[in-house]
Amino acid sequence: MVRPPEDFLSVLNARSQDIFRKIVERYLDTGSPVGSRDLSRMLQVGLSPASVRNVMADLEDLGLIAAPHTSAGRAPTQEGLRFFVDAMLEVGAVDERERSQIAKQIEGQHRGQVEDVLTEASQLLSGLSQGAGVVIATKSDIVLRHIEFVRLDATRAMAILVGQDGQVENRIMDIPPGLTASALTQAGNYLAHHVVGRTIPEARKALAELRAEQRAELDELTQKLVDAGIATLTQSSPTSQPTVIVRGRANLINDAMASDELLRMRQLFDELESKDGLLELLGDAEKAQGVRIFIGSENKLFSLSGSSVILSPYKDANDKVVGVLGVIGPTRLNYARIVPVVDYTANVISAMMARKR
Repeated sequence: MVRPPEDFLSVLNARSQDIFRKIVERYLDTGSPVGSRDLSRMLQVGLSPASVRNVMADLEDLGLIAAPHTSAGRAPTQEGLRFFVDAMLEVGAVDERERSQIAKQIEGQHRGQVEDVLTEASQLLSGLSQGAGVVIATKSDIVLRHIEFVRLDATRAMAILVGQDGQVENRIMDIPPGLTASALTQAGNYLAHHVVGRTIPEARKALAELRAEQRAELDELTQKLVDAGIATLTQSSPTSQPTVIVRGRANLINDAMASDELLRMRQLFDELESKDGLLELLGDAEKAQGVRIFIGSENKLFSLSGSSVILSPYKDANDKVVGVLGVIGPTRLNYARIVPVVDYTANVISAMMARKR
């Protein structure tokens, strides 16, 4: 169980915190452990290597640092990184150049499908972080912008459902014999009047409440087509499994090759493709108030790879969390820089989703 930050803060004096911070910052910058002699030169207050070693021994006893392999230096443990992120990390704002780049690249996809926007966001995050950009999106209910019927032959028509996000679903349906072109148009107009702006479940409910009105307004054949259209709306949508978009895999594989972790990184990609654990991760996002940081084994989906993951939820036009986006990388990610970038990108995506309403 991870100890809360206040537990460590209560036992670490200013000197110990300063030395611990230097160890973590060196690790995040280079990926390498640091020894007492180098640390003594890095400190503003002069301390001998022997004094530094004593402090490092205390930090090691607390489980905050450890000697990786046979190195004489020390690097932060997973628990040490969690303490640093929770209690000592200083997160700044996204600089103006990166804000402009994020907005420009994502806004450039504003007329495309939602998946095009999310793919661009994943690619963008990969480039900015030198890690892998990841987007996990729910299969959300389509909010209808348009519905119409197109006759295929004497007995079949296609119901075309267009969502406010540009998503299109085509469903084949049976039509009553002898249905005229005007009746087809009337039925489409009637349904459009009552379903546009609603999700499919909301549309079904509204139409069920209007059955008496339908009988008064529509002739018998048109009524049958409207009933068939309602039945078509009742058909289940495609699979509700989340969509996963990952860009920048090569960044992680190259890093893993340097640290003999290539197999574990490939296992991570296999798990992402199989989508195991993604629904749980999305459930966590719905409860989260902003950016979440998972380090090493803290999330079972990423535990095998020993990665760190920075994720932020994004919302649709109804202010509902519909996915998460972020960065996967080694535990020595530049958290101070990447956290605000992920948060800002999620806000840009949410704003774009709202405009698609």
